[in-house]
Amino acid sequence: MEEYVVYLALGSNLGDRLANLKEAIASLPPQMDVKARSSVYETDPWGYEDQNKFLNQVVRVETYLKPEPLLKHLKRLEVALGRKSSFQYGPRLIDIDILFYGDLVLYSPSLTIPHPLMHERGFVLLPMMDIAPDFVHPVRKKTIRELTLFADVSGVRKFES
Repeated sequence: MEEYVVYLALGSNLGDRLANLKEAIASLPPQMDVKARSSVYETDPWGYEDQNKFLNQVVRVETYLKPEPLLKHLKRLEVALGRKSSFQYGPRLIDIDILFYGDLVLYSPSLTIPHPLMHERGFVLLPMMDIAPDFVHPVRKKTIRELTLFADVSGVRKFES
């Protein structure tokens, strides 16, 4: 069975944020084998600012799941971990997004890979720098290190638990 290298972004700003991230990562196997995890970063809210700060982390996993089944699995996992429906950029117990799926470029009604806004988000780029600074964005043709140079990383700092 073929394995695919996938980068996932995790975020939480409700309840025990650090425990939420740890529980989400612990829930990834057996469908995903966690190969690397970034430091945890605390981030000012983005999009909708009147809410708690987020904890964010990026993990590199290997999976046999294709992109659409992976997305469905991650959405089911979020609900199983306690995520409730909210508004866009609103508070959430756990959020798991697919950033990269190897060097695949995919535009479908339910999924865009690479994540369409990740190159603007310091809370994704700084954790990616921890585990894959030389990874080349398949659309922008720049490394994570290069993208980070031009991104706003203010309000993103390592979280000391």
